[in-house]
Amino acid sequence: MSPPLTILHQDDHLVAVHKPAGLLVHRTALARGEHQFLLQRLRDQLGRRVYPVHRLDRPTSGLMVFALSPDAATPLADAFAARRVAKRYLAVVRGIGPERERLEYPLREEDGRRPKAEMPALEAVTEVRRLDSVELPVQVDRYPRSRYSLMEARPLTGRRHQIRRHLARRGYPIIGDAKHGKGNHNRFFAERLDCPRLLLAAVSLAFDHPVEDHRLELSAAPEASMAALFQRFGWAGHLPPDKVRLTRPRADLEPAS
Repeated sequence: MSPPLTILHQDDHLVAVHKPAGLLVHRTALARGEHQFLLQRLRDQLGRRVYPVHRLDRPTSGLMVFALSPDAATPLADAFAARRVAKRYLAVVRGIGPERERLEYPLREEDGRRPKAEMPALEAVTEVRRLDSVELPVQVDRYPRSRYSLMEARPLTGRRHQIRRHLARRGYPIIGDAKHGKGNHNRFFAERLDCPRLLLAAVSLAFDHPVEDHRLELSAAPEASMAALFQRFGWAGHLPPDKVRLTRPRADLEPAS
């Protein structure tokens, strides 16, 4: 039996949960042979229906929000679609990433049904910032030493695999990315550093509550293997805590005209 999911916040209208890496959110045409899904596990754990309003890739871990009713699901899904939700991710990449940069590479959707060349290229924007870096005295590639960075990523659009594809396109693939990354670095982290997974985690979401009169700011700590790597690399100060903060909506904070 799988361990219970970590519930970060729950009220009458929504629930925020930590999605483990490697777990599909729900059944899809590409999920043949899979028997475990986040949607089903959360429904069984809570004993009630839950409604997905956004997505995370299967190998990505971290914060996800589900509505607890159709009335809450519609405005929540609209907020995600209209880019009114602030999202923050942490990623470990190969190389010394850019100090701060706005990545604006249009992306073709990867829906698995049609050749990518037939899909239109859509606007995709990700803001990235280097938080820290490390140099290891180990030859993984052609250089005698190997360098890695901790990157913060804030996607302003919601294309499939956007952060992974943007960082790889910029020359800084995320460790553990089997599709867009580098196999030798992925194997090094899996075999030598006990991190056989994609090192990308959704660590915070902020949005106006769909029903109640406040803004909800959620923070989630990365999974144990990723947190242990941060400790090993001297990045512990960048580990976010599990935290929930309720504030008044932004509009209410502005002075009346």
